[in-house]
Amino acid sequence: MKGRLRIIAVDDNPSTLEVVARLLSPHGHTVRTAASLGEAMGMFHQTPADLVITDLRMPGQDGLAVVQAVREASPDTEVIMLTGYPSVENAVDAMRLGATEYLTKPFTAEELLAAVGRCAVRIERRQAMAAEAPAPDGLLGASPAMRRVFALIHKAAASSATVLVSGESGTGKELVARAIHYQSPRRAQAFVPVNCSAIPETLVESELFGHVQGAFTGATRSRAGFFELAAGGTIFLDEIGDASPSLQAKLLRVLQSKEFCLVGSSKTRTVDARVIAATHKDLPALVRQGTFREDLYYRVQVLEIHVPALRERGTDVLLLTRFFCQRFAQEFGRPEPRLSDAALAALERYPWPGNVRELENLIHRLLLLVDRDVIEIGDLPPHIRAATPMRETAFVPRTLAEVEAEHIRAVMGYVGGNKSRAAEILGIDRKTLREKLRRIGEDMAL
Repeated sequence: MKGRLRIIAVDDNPSTLEVVARLLSPHGHTVRTAASLGEAMGMFHQTPADLVITDLRMPGQDGLAVVQAVREASPDTEVIMLTGYPSVENAVDAMRLGATEYLTKPFTAEELLAAVGRCAVRIERRQAMAAEAPAPDGLLGASPAMRRVFALIHKAAASSATVLVSGESGTGKELVARAIHYQSPRRAQAFVPVNCSAIPETLVESELFGHVQGAFTGATRSRAGFFELAAGGTIFLDEIGDASPSLQAKLLRVLQSKEFCLVGSSKTRTVDARVIAATHKDLPALVRQGTFREDLYYRVQVLEIHVPALRERGTDVLLLTRFFCQRFAQEFGRPEPRLSDAALAALERYPWPGNVRELENLIHRLLLLVDRDVIEIGDLPPHIRAATPMRETAFVPRTLAEVEAEHIRAVMGYVGGNKSRAAEILGIDRKTLREKLRRIGEDMAL
């Protein structure tokens, strides 16, 4: 388990409290014990807990009252319900009130540690969502990989060296280029983005360097090219790996000499423009294949900044999710929604082939389509839901019947005991669900 939790265990049986403390304390958790709701809440108000573990049946106010009191005091505190008298109804009631785990007595050390581990994962996820992170010029991230990117941006901004920004599509390469420009002494001058793959072959020279009036048919007036527009500032050559051989030759010439001529003119002009190039392709591989000039590669790769894929950035996906939720909620004039733990787990586990751009698109679509305050895992596209593993911690061998019973309890808790809705989610009819609930109840009572 990653985090060390502050835990309050509530049970009228001293032996159970002793077992819980003995099992969890060696793992770095701080465990305080209480014999009643009043004693537990007194501790809680004095020093809040990350996790409350409570027995269901106790003299006076029972475990359901504990769950309700904890939820009212701190909605983010995790709750594990323990009971020696299990039933589907108790499980549903506990989950509906806000318990996040449900264990039957006697439980094994592995079962308790696994349940606490799942709680720790959810707690860390919420903490990551709420964390503050550096955001230079639109970039957001707290992962070690992004902190390295921020450090390289700072170094690149202090010089005028040519920079190559590499990374998969959708990772934010242009944002990195803009951050370099706006942190540099050239920030007051123009930042000119150029998509190298979009320039028609017949217009390459005119687009880059401009032309004089009458240089070719249709040239009714003189026009400045991208390099001249970027004078004193930065020209951003996006997708340079897609540049044609002709474009590569012309770029090499201007990078070597800092000089160019307008189309239709023989007069040489000098350009002072910082060059930042970007690509999602493997340029060394293209050099070996003979499709990208080796001399141009070494001209643009004086300093290389690799932007990591979203799947390599850990909990940054949660920071970005929160950022996009806030941005689109403000844009649509609606309250910012919250994502359920299951939905957040799905976003964390999904590999994001489209990277940050794909996540932004998803959150935009969710805020358009989902009117509720909480976005559930069922609101996510099927391919993202399917990427969520069934368990978030170490594998614990169980029978298929045990897995099915746990899933049915979770679904019943999710729908608040509504059998019709639960049957629909499970893909079975109400009669089959009733039979399974009866069998689960009988199995649990043994």
